[in-house]
Amino acid sequence: MKPATATLFLLLAPLALAQDAEITFKSTEISSGIYMVEAEGGFGGGNMAILAGDKHVAMIDDGLPPLAPKLLDHVTETVGRPIEFMVNTHVHGDHAGGNAHFAESGTVVFAHDNIRKRLLADSTGAGGPGGLPVVTFGDGVTFHLDNVEARVIHVPTAHTDGDAFIYFPKANVIHTGDVLFHALFPYIDLTSGGTVDGYIAAQKAILDLADDDTKIIPGHGALTNKAGMQADHAMLVAGQVAVKALVDQGMSEDEAVAANPLAEYADDFNWGFIDAERMTRTIYKDLTAGN
Repeated sequence: MKPATATLFLLLAPLALAQDAEITFKSTEISSGIYMVEAEGGFGGGNMAILAGDKHVAMIDDGLPPLAPKLLDHVTETVGRPIEFMVNTHVHGDHAGGNAHFAESGTVVFAHDNIRKRLLADSTGAGGPGGLPVVTFGDGVTFHLDNVEARVIHVPTAHTDGDAFIYFPKANVIHTGDVLFHALFPYIDLTSGGTVDGYIAAQKAILDLADDDTKIIPGHGALTNKAGMQADHAMLVAGQVAVKALVDQGMSEDEAVAANPLAEYADDFNWGFIDAERMTRTIYKDLTAGN
């Protein structure tokens, strides 16, 4: 199994029943022309967004492959127009899984160069070959959708090696992609180019753009603000320090896990896919990579 495929199935296997669940979608307008799109009734992928200008409509991410028809129906009904442009925040199938279905309806998919490279090797996470990005970017790209400006900004070696977050300066809204799992231990995909240092740096870049009134759409978790994201960021920074202290003592990975360095965060940040043990292992592996 290719690494990208393995990552996809690691993400989706525990949530396979979502395909049979009565999942629906809801859209909430959080600023003029900007909607946060969430799944209800089961796991339907990461948080998405719609950008509806006077003439043009774009979307950020498109959920899981099996739910793409239902999602497309929902978002086109919400804005009353087709989705012209799609921006993928990263390569995983719970964010890019609807690419192929949306592309069939005429949507043009934008993504970082590394996302297309990974999907060329294995397009499963985009719903098949039809889901490959048509337009790619390096450092970023800016959309000018009539009254809505969206700056797509690449952050290297963070959640993966192809991450981007989207900043709406006039609206004071940021969609983080999976550079933020709000009130959850984050998944940092070391096999797809992610690093803990890069993840921390990406979060800092977002926080530097935010103010106390910024609305922040995380890749997973509830809508939050700068204070909420700062708490998530502080947890990861402190967690890395705690695990590094054990590495510096010469502990093995299993010994570090047994020491339970993230115990104080477990009650607040554990969830079904990443708990304190797995977060510890991720940080440990990242710190000792190449040793």
